[in-house]
Parts: sequence; structure tokens; C-alpha cells
Amino acid sequence: QVQLVESGGGLVQAGGSLRLSCAASGRTFSNYAIGWFRQAPRKEREFVAAITWDGGKTYYADSVKGRFTISRDNPKNTVYLHVNSLKPEDTADYYCAADTIQYRLWVSRAPGLEDFGSWGQGTQVTVSS
Repeated sequence: QVQLVESGGGLVQAGGSLRLSCAASGRTFSNYAIGWFRQAPRKEREFVAAITWDGGKTYYADSVKGRFTISRDNPKNTVYLHVNSLKPEDTADYYCAADTIQYRLWVSRAPGLEDFGSWGQGTQVTVSS
């Protein structure tokens, strides 16, 4: 089992930036894809971005493409989500999660909630207009 802890959230003005971090401990972190998801008040949790075990491929939701960048540093057991050009509609709790299967590569579909387990506790991002 991998344990994940998110950090880096906060209050930021529209157009601003943050760097969210997802620090991992436990089972071999570098064998698993990591995903970022978010959940706004009264809305369902949605996929934001994911990165494969080796960082070789990344996936993004259409709503964040060109503004958010996911990366990972395996020796540091950390995945980052750089969130730029923030909009009020980006306001949400952001969660990272580890894939349930090692070395997965999504080819015919995008990553989904059902692919991930070992969720962190979340970090709150609030974007003011």
C-alpha cells in the first residue's frame, strides 16, 4: 500500500499559479502511475491529469490542457502539478492517487477514477476573481 500526502494548495487570484505536491511512501512508488483529481463543492470528483510510472507519458483533462503540467521526481517519491493561469472554476479540493496496476499505459482511453486507489487527503485550491 502506498500512502500519499498532498500539499501546496492555497488562495490565489485569477491568473495566478501554484505548485501542488504529492509525496509518497510505502510500496514502490516508481512502479505506478499517479493521477491528480479535483472535487468542487457539490460536484463529483473529476480527473485532472496523470503521469505514467516513468514520466514518459502524461494525460490531461481538456479543461486544464495548456495550463496545468504534471511531472514526477521518482528519487524524491514526489509528483507535482503545476497549475497556471488559474480560473475561479478551478476552485476545488485537489487529490492525488496511485494507480492500482503497475506499469500501466493508457492507450485507447483516458485514465479514470476507477483506475486509482490509495488516495491522499487532498489540498484545497481557491481562486478568487
